[in-house]
Amino acid sequence: MAGIVMGVIGVLTAFVVSLPRLAPHWLAIWLVAAALALVLGGALVARQIVRRGHSRYLGPARKFLLCLCPALLAGAVLTFVFVTAGATGFIPGMWLLLYGCAVLSSSTVTTAGIAGPISIMGALFVALGSITFALPPVAHTAMLGLGFGVLHIVFGFLIGRLTRAD
Repeated sequence: MAGIVMGVIGVLTAFVVSLPRLAPHWLAIWLVAAALALVLGGALVARQIVRRGHSRYLGPARKFLLCLCPALLAGAVLTFVFVTAGATGFIPGMWLLLYGCAVLSSSTVTTAGIAGPISIMGALFVALGSITFALPPVAHTAMLGLGFGVLHIVFGFLIGRLTRAD
């Protein structure tokens, strides 16, 4: 469910940023959306852990976060660096690439049933990020929406089905 909610936020953000009047504010809008997705996604994952009765043992969740956070922190630092240097055109590709790396790292500590789909999702984010660097800025919103929106929704449904089957 968390992935689906995060994906809906991504699709809505891509739509909002594509509006000509709001396009100049794309960075601020995506940053607000990222914070919202982080809070809502984290709350939904925490709720799921508690529901399954694993609230006492947060080892897997801690390992997952330890794999996820270094690349996300690198993305935050590089976002600041690129904004300061006036190189904001590199941010969409960098976000997708580093998020993909974070997801790939996290797949190594997930349960066997969902590790495959999570690693595929991470690899697709890496591919989207790499492609985004070669595209003109006019395509960046679509690539961010495809990654943070569509990929999260598709894999959110897939992973949700796999975890219900457990």
